[in-house]
Amino acid sequence: MDFANFLIQLLNSVQYGLLLFMLAAGLTLIFGIMGVVNLAHGSFYMLGAYLAWYFSSTLGSLTLAIVLGTVLAVVFGWLLEWLLFRHFYHRDHLDQVLLTFGLIYIFEEVRSIFWGDDVHAVQVPELLNWSIPLTDTLSYPIYRLVMSGICIVLAIGLYLLISKTRLGMKIRAGAFNRDMTESLGVNIRLIHGVVFALGVGLAAIAGMLASPIASVYPGMGSSVLIMCFVVVVIGGIGSVRGALVAALLVGLVDTFGKVLLPQIAGMAVYMLMAIVLLYKPEGLFKQ
Repeated sequence: MDFANFLIQLLNSVQYGLLLFMLAAGLTLIFGIMGVVNLAHGSFYMLGAYLAWYFSSTLGSLTLAIVLGTVLAVVFGWLLEWLLFRHFYHRDHLDQVLLTFGLIYIFEEVRSIFWGDDVHAVQVPELLNWSIPLTDTLSYPIYRLVMSGICIVLAIGLYLLISKTRLGMKIRAGAFNRDMTESLGVNIRLIHGVVFALGVGLAAIAGMLASPIASVYPGMGSSVLIMCFVVVVIGGIGSVRGALVAALLVGLVDTFGKVLLPQIAGMAVYMLMAIVLLYKPEGLFKQ
């Protein structure tokens, strides 16, 4: 592998890892802070991709589609938490699994009714539809770099929100001791609604950003859900920092595994998870 090919694979792995982080961050927040096992998290990724396709084809602008889709996804997440998930915080994890597993089928049927079962393509914005030449024959799409940059900005924003703001302090307090936080006058239901809406919004943004390079198709959320859980387990449940490190590791192992060791590429990520859990059963970072 020459340097140009290595650079392309490295950029691809970072881009894939950052996209995984967008998904896993929402999942680890919902599970680590609210204690909800959300198997429907991949459906929010699919929702974002379909919103990007629908609004970009209707409005003629992917940027407007992402902005409008993000707002709708956050509102949808808030309503979903208020109508359903709020009543399952103190229920057994099996009840939560059954609820979210049922939601997967509901979302798939609703998607089929509104948008059909065809595969759709989302056009890259004209401003970003060009590549940076690396050699005479190799180049790298600028859209992938912009997508990685957006993910980095959102990751920094999420870190600042949780670590440096008053809302973040309440979120961390609610995760540590819900009853004590509530007794101090904090509206824990409002905090949980914000966290769930944030998680849904992050997953939807990931789907919208990925739609031009991954297409939009039925069941696309299921393919990323397992990998999200792998990232959460490796990074440590409830740790956003762990989700970022684990997502980048998974991106590197998966991308370079397909290039260098295609025979075992399908199991390489799970081998990584097994090795981490062998020495760090709670993941790389605790909550």
